[in-house]
Amino acid sequence: MSDSDKEKYSANSLVRGLEILKLFNEETPTLSLSEISKSLGVSRTVPYRLLYTLQSMGYLDQDENTKRYSLTPKVLEIGFAYLSSLKLPEIAQPYIEKLRDELGTSCHLSILDDQEVVYIGTAPVRHVSMINVNIGARLPARALANGRVLLAYQPEGRLTDKFNKSDLTSIQKELESIRKQGYAITEGDFLPGVHSAAAPIFDYTGSIKAALNVVTSEPLFHENFLEEVALPKVVEAAKELSNHLGYKK
Repeated sequence: MSDSDKEKYSANSLVRGLEILKLFNEETPTLSLSEISKSLGVSRTVPYRLLYTLQSMGYLDQDENTKRYSLTPKVLEIGFAYLSSLKLPEIAQPYIEKLRDELGTSCHLSILDDQEVVYIGTAPVRHVSMINVNIGARLPARALANGRVLLAYQPEGRLTDKFNKSDLTSIQKELESIRKQGYAITEGDFLPGVHSAAAPIFDYTGSIKAALNVVTSEPLFHENFLEEVALPKVVEAAKELSNHLGYKK
């Protein structure tokens, strides 16, 4: 596209609106109309309508006494939306590998697709094939700790779409318990001797984005390892990832 074409398709109001938002920083947390127009190199009438629009959309606030403008927390949504658009596996991989190295267990990142868990990140341990999965693997959500976490935080209407009434009733109490405690644990539910602990990862909207889990096997770890050692680290790592995606509780 030539420079003339770019100029033709450029939306001046949008450009100016973004320029206004970028004027606010740590040194200048508030600005007056005259200061904004001076910074933009235009008359006061030019930014006035844009300021009104940004204020009505909730991105700017104006002090009734001083008439000075300031940013509102809503502008954070723009940045958090960008962060959430980044590839979650790339963001989460260092956390997964750190858990694997600290605990000596395989660690996984997964999302929900209908009634199945899909693995989108993994840090396997060597020589223990029974507790390792490959990226892209699909397993039944109801049988897994990470799957139950993903189901527990789904809007009720989506669960109704995924399961018939009798199946949903049979797991409803467990899902409520998971939401209350903030994690799920399974002990041999999917494979005998294989245990798992999982915690939810939320995005900036408060919606569940993925689940983080670790997997252990009975011969390799002591009886209380999962709950006393692994679970606190999984929950903490999931909280850190949620915060990275802009989730605030």
